[in-house]
Amino acid sequence: MLTHYDFVTNWRVRGTCEQVSEVLSEALELKRWWPAVYLDVKELKPGDPKTGVGREIELFTKGWLPYTLRWSFTVTENRHPHGFTLVPHGDFEGQGVWTFSQDGEWTDIRYDWSVEAVKPLLRALSPVMKPLLEANHHWAMARGEESLVLELARRRAQTPEGRSRVPAPPPPTFRRRPATTA
Repeated sequence: MLTHYDFVTNWRVRGTCEQVSEVLSEALELKRWWPAVYLDVKELKPGDPKTGVGREIELFTKGWLPYTLRWSFTVTENRHPHGFTLVPHGDFEGQGVWTFSQDGEWTDIRYDWSVEAVKPLLRALSPVMKPLLEANHHWAMARGEESLVLELARRRAQTPEGRSRVPAPPPPTFRRRPATTA
């Protein structure tokens, strides 16, 4: 189907599964350390206090193309520290599965993202622009790997001076403020 997308992303970062899990599980921090993609993040429901299962997060995101996405996800499985599964709702529907495996001082990260475009713009553009929309996803995930490497370095730094020497993560390609709701 032209509006269905299956992506497999593989990252390799220096750090432990525990460290990677800690960063990627802190959804409310995505806007700070992965700002190229996450413009706004809000918790809608906390979920189980020990596992995070049932936690629901609302997101306002973008890639390098000039459109934004409004969606939320619910954590449906926690395999701490080896990953978790989420189910997105909103501008797309489907499933995302994060898997972390230790390899010495490195962690191999795999993200399986299988979604159906629901946003009318994406549904309309998918038949003719699917390769461009796929490239947008790959760009966003590459910024994620770059930003995760920087965040892990920032967390490893032992002094404020050391943390200040870690470059800022890549910013969004364009700025668009999320609409406020009263």
